[in-house]
Amino acid sequence: MDRPDTIWRNSASDPVRRLRKLLGWGIALLGAGLLASDFWHYCQAHPLVLNALIGGSVAALATALGTLPVVFSHSLSDRTQDTLFGFGAGVMLAACAFSLIIPGLAAARATGAGSWGAGGTMGLSILLGGAALLAMERLLPHEHFIKGLEGPPSRVLRRTWLFVFAITLHNLPEGLAIGVGYAATDPLRASALATGIAIQDVPEGLVVAVALLAAGYKRSFAVLLGMASGLVEPLGAVLGAAAISQSASLLPWGLGFAAGAMLFVISHEIIPESHRKGHEAWATGGLMLGFVLMMVLDTALA
Repeated sequence: MDRPDTIWRNSASDPVRRLRKLLGWGIALLGAGLLASDFWHYCQAHPLVLNALIGGSVAALATALGTLPVVFSHSLSDRTQDTLFGFGAGVMLAACAFSLIIPGLAAARATGAGSWGAGGTMGLSILLGGAALLAMERLLPHEHFIKGLEGPPSRVLRRTWLFVFAITLHNLPEGLAIGVGYAATDPLRASALATGIAIQDVPEGLVVAVALLAAGYKRSFAVLLGMASGLVEPLGAVLGAAAISQSASLLPWGLGFAAGAMLFVISHEIIPESHRKGHEAWATGGLMLGFVLMMVLDTALA
């Protein structure tokens, strides 16, 4: 049984703990508010970054919209999932070619590089983008919905966070691509790229939420985490636009880096997952439809 003086000290310390927590939260919120204010002023002074933020936010909103059907139903056949995976891969593949690599070659030539120099610049930057994603995947423990655990073993992180890391690795290249696209100062082409990525983010959000639900998470949690999975895209868009807008010479490198990161995700993640359950024909059909849709958007809006 607790002594009376011990009970008194514990009861007296409770208000102190609450005060410290409130003070800590107050300082954190104040700091976040100041950072948000400074960031908003920065965006107003840099229209390209602001446009990238808007484009990335639209993609994040599309991801959130895609999760809403899970609120009413959790049924999504494996064949449908594989078709949606293929569709997303097709959109991203066309975006790499028409919205990133081809403009990157033109940007490299605009800086004075010849045909060999432009090709070498883009080739090296594409490899760097893929290598960066490979390094992140090897360093960050994460768990895919179908392939399971990858990266270094983790006994500390909960399974939920392993899923979050996997989603982040998947969505970050899309955000970077949007940001670099707006930094290329071609608003129509950048809008086409952001539109295409947003279109494929709708089924992507649905697949993420359904996979979380199938993994044993509550419906509300699966929907909320699926919505939150798109938030890395505006962050990546801002980072990409801010970095490239500092120097025009970085533009071809940024476009190639984003393309390489997306190509890595397509080949290493999306296509293998879409072919694991025996629906290769449906996944390939989805890929071709996605590729054609993104190609049409890019050529029609550019």
